[in-house]
Amino acid sequence: MPLAKLFDYALPEGMPARVGDRVVVPFGARQRLGIVAEIDAASDLPVSRMKAIAAVRDDAPPLPDDWLQLMHFLSGYYQRPLGETMISALPPRLRSVRPLPRKSLSSASATSSARFVPTHALTPDQTRAFERVLEAYGRFEAFLLHGITGSGKTEVYLNLIARALERGGQALVLVPEISLTPQLEGRFCQAFPEVRLAVMHSALEDVARTSGWLEAARGEAGIVLGTRLGVLAPLPKLALIVVDEEHDPSFKQQEGLRYSARDAAVYRAKLAGCPVVLGSATPSLESWHNWRAGRYERLELPERAAPGARLPAVRIVDLGRESAEQGIAASLWSALAARVEKNEQSLIFINRRGYAPVLACENCGWTAGCTRCSARMVLHAADRRLRCHHCGAESAIPRACPTCGNVDLKPVGRGTQRIEEALQARFPAARIVRIDRDSARRRGELTRTLDGIRRGEGDILVGTQLLAKGHDFPGLTLVGVLNADTALVSTDYRAPERLFAVLAQVAGRAGRRERPGEVLVQTRYPGHPLFGALARHDFSGFADSQLAERRAAGFPPYVFEAALRAEARKLERAMRFLREAAAVAAVPDEVHVFDPVPNTLTRRAGLERAQLLVQSSSRPALQAFLGDLSDKLFAQAERDVRWHLDVDPIEFD
Repeated sequence: MPLAKLFDYALPEGMPARVGDRVVVPFGARQRLGIVAEIDAASDLPVSRMKAIAAVRDDAPPLPDDWLQLMHFLSGYYQRPLGETMISALPPRLRSVRPLPRKSLSSASATSSARFVPTHALTPDQTRAFERVLEAYGRFEAFLLHGITGSGKTEVYLNLIARALERGGQALVLVPEISLTPQLEGRFCQAFPEVRLAVMHSALEDVARTSGWLEAARGEAGIVLGTRLGVLAPLPKLALIVVDEEHDPSFKQQEGLRYSARDAAVYRAKLAGCPVVLGSATPSLESWHNWRAGRYERLELPERAAPGARLPAVRIVDLGRESAEQGIAASLWSALAARVEKNEQSLIFINRRGYAPVLACENCGWTAGCTRCSARMVLHAADRRLRCHHCGAESAIPRACPTCGNVDLKPVGRGTQRIEEALQARFPAARIVRIDRDSARRRGELTRTLDGIRRGEGDILVGTQLLAKGHDFPGLTLVGVLNADTALVSTDYRAPERLFAVLAQVAGRAGRRERPGEVLVQTRYPGHPLFGALARHDFSGFADSQLAERRAAGFPPYVFEAALRAEARKLERAMRFLREAAAVAAVPDEVHVFDPVPNTLTRRAGLERAQLLVQSSSRPALQAFLGDLSDKLFAQAERDVRWHLDVDPIEFD
């Protein structure tokens, strides 16, 4: 239950129960599943008045001590009730009062062989990184594996996993996106053909997700591969943690327990006494700062691993001097034509799906807006629908402007569908492949499409961030980036960091074999320092300059932050709740509470949203204040306001 307290129950005589056991208990008029958090704790309630535990579940391993310690840490740090934290970490079938079916989820014999089939010999740089992490086996150390795109970070991971398995341990590998799990799963199965691999992500069906969790908890799975929820699985023989693309914002949960899987992985490694490897071509500024401060050790892979492969040449295309047709500059059209002629693959990156972000009337200025959000509806031409990308609402395209009756409504701006249409018109014989969340809705569709691209089935790819990270397309030699300027005018101080990361990642798809790669980035701000650093492939210089700006401005990682957010039917109610909340807890001198403000996207899914920011240069002082604030807010039990605390927030929309 999302209540900030534990509940006391009597243990019937002769019923065995331990801390970490799942139990069935009466709760109100229903039975619910709970987890034993303490035994023989002092209680203000006499045993005679306690309800009794109805049953102890033995259909899954008891939750171990280190898992319970992790849950206590996450509950305390992210200010969520312990019961909610623990139950949400379990797969849905283990939250039910019904026992698991014995036959369908029965234990299998553990894998006896950890045979490793390497695909490539390690380069000298890879060998140095591998040997340094190997020295730390059996104790906690945190490593930042900073390797350029195509440097072979996965090969280092595979060799480290092989050594962990040889020692009888388990390896946990986290990736930011569900779309990255199939190709890594294939690599792992090829490298470790006799090792059981458990895959864990939210798109799995309940039976598969529960089976993977049980294999991990029993120690049967030598490798656990998952998205952020993988860090919450019990692993009794944990010997290595790898966080791939550690910079990615997807590692931060944005609802319920708002935890960072990357940070939880570091804490988990401390509990297990094992090394943790954070890998990225563009590390997060938090991890970069931790290296600079001596908390992490940086291991560098400065060269591409494939023989003859080099980083692509990056050209900045000045849209102030060069005309663009259908959103694509003349020089990029020419480069695309040259690649089509040579049967080489190209990628057009535009991080905006749909046909056009706005449908507008030129007569009166009307634009199609979402009735439930402070946002415009996106035009999807393929099925002639307007969709809100925030709440999912959709409607048919109106026949005429609802304000003035004009029937000539115009799409404004460009998304992946419109760029795909322009490319097909210019290159009618070319195979155009669009990859975004709309084209990859059906199960397995994305995996099949990506496999086809690697086999050369496609001449020009059009895609969003789904194509930007982790993919290896051998025939791709050209990347064109459209609409890169939006982040430069954002009010979010993290926007430049994210823009550099996504541009460096998408640029890294080009030239990963012997054929040279080229990247053309269209912009109206060619003199911006970010583009200069990108062209020089100078992440270190960019990161250090960003950290200097953050230090001067008083932004993380030099201060610690939390956001108290509220949602209500009326904005004034949410704002009043936040003003009252700011006054209920004593604010120490080290903590600064800002005035509440409406969110940038004020209305979402029919609710008005506001937030207040809390900052401190002392993490303990901030945590103490948040704990006091959280206790008082839970005690108030507001019914007309939904609220939550987001510790270390990364989104302020």
